[in-house]
Amino acid sequence: MNTKNEKTVDDRLKHIAFIMDGNGRWAKKRGMPRSFGHKHGAKAFRNVVEYCGKIGIKHVTVYAFSTENWGRPQGEIDSIIELLDKYIDECAQNMEKYDVRLRFIGDMTPFDDKLKAKIKSIEEMTKDKSLILDVALNYGGRAEIVNACNRLIKEGKTNITEDDISRTLYTAGAPDPDLIVRTAGEMRLSNFLMWQSAYSEFYFTDTLWPDMGPADVDLAVEEFYKRKRRFGKVL
Repeated sequence: MNTKNEKTVDDRLKHIAFIMDGNGRWAKKRGMPRSFGHKHGAKAFRNVVEYCGKIGIKHVTVYAFSTENWGRPQGEIDSIIELLDKYIDECAQNMEKYDVRLRFIGDMTPFDDKLKAKIKSIEEMTKDKSLILDVALNYGGRAEIVNACNRLIKEGKTNITEDDISRTLYTAGAPDPDLIVRTAGEMRLSNFLMWQSAYSEFYFTDTLWPDMGPADVDLAVEEFYKRKRRFGKVL
């Protein structure tokens, strides 16, 4: 992939997911508070999502806030939610500029009514856009599977299949990620898309999320195309 030429991907890569890690470390290296890192991470998020759309990736998922992130300092939590709130407003104000269908996956119940109303509104406003952006918010992969099973129990299911679980996950209807990218040198999923990542390819980079840009996406995509995806079969 070449950022100058913006070569497009093919059907082998429909969905890329990002674990956006390293905002705090990026800020610490500069002697700044973690909220400073999140602010610059939000800029990287916009650039990366826009670039994915340009090269033809139809579906992007980002890990914005996990169920475990509630254990962080309240000030940091507030700064993350504030950035998210501003992003929703920006999308609403620039509907013609962004060809992005915005969806939120996770448990929205802890958030205040104002934010939940904004989320519902932007999802409705963007439902006919081309590029699908799933924002994992108050998301945990294990909690998602438990929630799916409980929904199936309420339906009266006594024999649960893989298809049953897939259709009741937060991500129902979305393709499983072909590629999962994690920044900042960590090599774990951290409870992200546990079910959906069964046959995903993984790409880990030492790049901190605020420094992530088109060239870094290109490197991940190039690596993806070097992989031979057998899905448990012999090719």
